[in-house]
Amino acid sequence: MRRANNVKAYKALKKRSLWQEICRYRVLWLMAMPAIIYVLLFSYTPMAGIVLAFKKYDYASGIFKSPWCGLENFKFFFKSGQAAVVTRNTFLYNIAFIFLGNFLQMITAVFLSEMRNKYSKKLAQTCIFFPYFISWVVVGAFIYNIFSVDYGVLNNILKSMGAEPVNVYTQPRYWPFIITVIDLWKGVGYGSVVYLAAISGLDTSIYEAAEIDGASLVKRVYYITMPMLRSTMITLILLGLGRVFRGNFSMFYQLVGNNGVLYNHTDVIDTFVFRTLLSSNDIGMSAAVGLYQSVLCFVFIMMANGVIKKIDDSSALF
Repeated sequence: MRRANNVKAYKALKKRSLWQEICRYRVLWLMAMPAIIYVLLFSYTPMAGIVLAFKKYDYASGIFKSPWCGLENFKFFFKSGQAAVVTRNTFLYNIAFIFLGNFLQMITAVFLSEMRNKYSKKLAQTCIFFPYFISWVVVGAFIYNIFSVDYGVLNNILKSMGAEPVNVYTQPRYWPFIITVIDLWKGVGYGSVVYLAAISGLDTSIYEAAEIDGASLVKRVYYITMPMLRSTMITLILLGLGRVFRGNFSMFYQLVGNNGVLYNHTDVIDTFVFRTLLSSNDIGMSAAVGLYQSVLCFVFIMMANGVIKKIDDSSALF
């Protein structure tokens, strides 16, 4: 009897129209309306500009009246000789940022959650979180004052020790490490907030039972906290993979600038397009590269989600 009632209720729910659902949950829809309007205005409406990737843009004619040029904008990017290099750099940097970043964020969150002195905890959290609010312009100035040949702190220390100064700005091999460390330093505090929220929602009775059974702090973290954070970590990694072919323009440009010596190791798609746009003023080419990035990101996130779904269906995004 109960099963039959549940089936009837489910069928009645399916028969409701969208308008009936909106009327029934009008308060919730009203609360969500600002976010819906924001996404429509700034995420979906600009998608009409995708046509620029297939047009030779003319300022007088506008977006929709400019003449079509087929795939010429894409040919310009791939014939430049830098398409493979900047795509490789963008992908490898973001993979390092995503996986190393999530690992360090989780470790930081576990470390903060296990601190018992509330003043020390607040101080540590503030110090870790503070770099996120520093502008990349300021960070770029910090890096220059550390590695500059003439005025840098590092080279002044080397000179005082009788060693030869190192011109980091002419040595591309150092920059993948520098950029990765700086990105992790700046983002680990902000990223750890999600893991802290997940840890605060874990069942404390499990920890109490483990402590009664004699489990040490390390064992409680390794056998309870880490496994229970796995789904959160997978979700954050998948969300990060959705932007794996989009570089952080502010970071790369402020740290490297227009130093052509470092381009092969530090140039990403976004900085390459910016410099090309400044020199050629070709908006169609930049739109084509933006579409190229979006397609790559879509394909990659679908592949990654498919793999996760086969391994653990509950951890997949959809």
